Amino acid sequence: MADYVSAEEFAGLHVIVVGGGISAVGLLDEISQVTSTSWFTRREPVWRDAEFDARAGHDAVALVEERVRKGLPPQSVVSVTGLIWTPALRAASARGALDRQPMFMAIEPDGVRLADGSLLRADVILWATGFRAELEHLAPLHLRGPGGGIVMDGTRVAAEPRVHLVGYGPSSSTIGANRAGRAAVAAILKLPGVAPAAETVTWG
Repeated sequence: MADYVSAEEFAGLHVIVVGGGISAVGLLDEISQVTSTSWFTRREPVWRDAEFDARAGHDAVALVEERVRKGLPPQSVVSVTGLIWTPALRAASARGALDRQPMFMAIEPDGVRLADGSLLRADVILWATGFRAELEHLAPLHLRGPGGGIVMDGTRVAAEPRVHLVGYGPSSSTIGANRAGRAAVAAILKLPGVAPAAETVTWG
């Protein structure tokens, strides 16, 4: 996924896309217009028919924020928002590009071994499985609670107000991280008597 440039580089190949989020269906939309594709996810995708307006966005962020306020690991964005039917994705569905299959059992030299034991030949596997926040470098601070997550107040770690996590929880999207970054900087600048060298801002 990180090396993806354009759909045209896969013309004439059979491409497998793995992942149940917005990035995965975006790739399927693009690539299925130039070549054959197959889609695999661990869980059945949840599609949203209603328009994703400002209110829906607010409610989705609130759900993620509620989890991190309780110290629970944040869920993926798509688990809260669902996949939204756009005209482009409806066209991809009509092409058969969004016919999801359960995860394959193994990767073999010529393709992947499906759950029913058959082999699906494939030339390329694109992993669009999202990311997890990498916070192990903060382990000495013992920020994680019994719930397995970090109790947050906005971008600020509740137990350590000098540490802000941008890109964690409700700010895990690109737009959210940009907004959260500004909020984190503003909050840090208000900290009394804290030298800049002692402040930590971590981008998830």
